[in-house]
Amino acid sequence: MDPETTLRRTSLHAEHVRHGARLVPFAGWEMPIQYRGVLAEHAAVRASAGLFDVSHMGELEVYGAEAEAFLQEMTPNNVSRLATGQAQYTALLTAEGTFVDDLLIYRLAAGRFLLVVNAANTAGDLAWIRKHIHGEVQVRDLSGEYALLALQGPRAAGILGRFLGKELQDLGSFRFTMEPMDGSTLLISRTGYTGEDGFEIYLPPAMAPSVWQRLMDEGERDGLVPVGLGARDTLRLEAALPLYGQDIDMTRTPLEAGLNFIVKLTKGEFMGREALVRQKEEGVGHRLTGLAVTQRGIARPGYPVRVAGREVGVVTSGTHSPTLGRAIGMAYLPVAHAEPGTKLTVVIRGNEVEAEVVPLPFYRRPPG
Repeated sequence: MDPETTLRRTSLHAEHVRHGARLVPFAGWEMPIQYRGVLAEHAAVRASAGLFDVSHMGELEVYGAEAEAFLQEMTPNNVSRLATGQAQYTALLTAEGTFVDDLLIYRLAAGRFLLVVNAANTAGDLAWIRKHIHGEVQVRDLSGEYALLALQGPRAAGILGRFLGKELQDLGSFRFTMEPMDGSTLLISRTGYTGEDGFEIYLPPAMAPSVWQRLMDEGERDGLVPVGLGARDTLRLEAALPLYGQDIDMTRTPLEAGLNFIVKLTKGEFMGREALVRQKEEGVGHRLTGLAVTQRGIARPGYPVRVAGREVGVVTSGTHSPTLGRAIGMAYLPVAHAEPGTKLTVVIRGNEVEAEVVPLPFYRRPPG
C-alpha cells in the first residue's frame, strides 16, 4: 500500500482544498504546507492575521485527586501555580533531564488538566505518562475529540472579538476562556507559535469547518489569510521558538536550549531534577545559539558550523527570514563560541559561508 494512502486528514481538509492549499505528509497527517505562498502568508501574520489548522496536535487529559501532584513530579515547571483558566509551557523530561516532549498544560479544574503535545509524540507521550502514573490519577487520549485552529497576528484579537461578540483585551497571555457556541463549548487560549499576539481555539472537529469559514469571512476586511505549515515554521524560527525533533530532543536539556524559565528547581522533586541541578552547578557545555548568515546562502538543518575551520556544531533550524531579509539559524555551540558577535562559518553545499552569532530571539513583535 502507498504510505500516503494511510495519512490522516483533519476535519478541515475540504477547506484546504477549497483555498488551493498544497498538501504534504506531516507527522502522519496530510497537512497544508502553503496556500498563496510562504512569503505572503508569513507577511500577513506579521502585519495583519493568519488562520492555521493545527488539528494534528495531540490532546491528553490527566485527571484525578492526585493529578496536580503527579504533573508536578513529571514536569519541570510549577503546575501548582496554575489557576483554573491558566496555561503554561513546560516539558516531559527523562531522568537525565532531556526532552521527551515540550507541551502546554491547561488547568481546566482543580483535578483536571489538558496537555497539548506534539503530533508525532502523542502516542509516545501517552505511553510515557502511563508508565509512570501512580496514585489517584488517570490519563486519556482526547486527540480525536478536538480540532485546533490558531488565529495569529496583530489583528487577531479584533477579528476573534467580533466573531465572539465580546472584547478579549482582558484575556491575558497564557490565559483561556470557555465560550459556549452552537450547543458546544470552545476553549480559547491566548497562546501561539508565531511570535505574534494570537489565540488557539479548541473545538469539536465537526464544528471546525463552520468556525473556519466564519472567521475567514469576519477577518476578510482585516486581511486575514489561511496559513500553512511552511510559514508556521519561518514565523516560529524568527521568534526562536524551538521545534521538537530539531532544536530539542532526548539528547538536550532545557538549560542547554535556553528554556531556563520552565525549570523550577526549588519547587520540589521532579523527573530529571538531579541532572538539571548538577548541570546548573557545573554549567552547560553547549547552548542553543542564534546565527545570522552574512554572505549569500541559507543555513539549513544539518549543515555543519565551523570556527577557524573546526566543526563546533550543526544547524538545528535554519531558513531565510522574510521579516529580517536575511538567512538565520540556530545551533548548539560550545559556550566559548556562543557569545553574540562571534564570527564563524556554515558549510553550505561544501562551501564555508560567513556567519556570526546573534542574540535570540531574532524577532520581537512591536509593543502595543
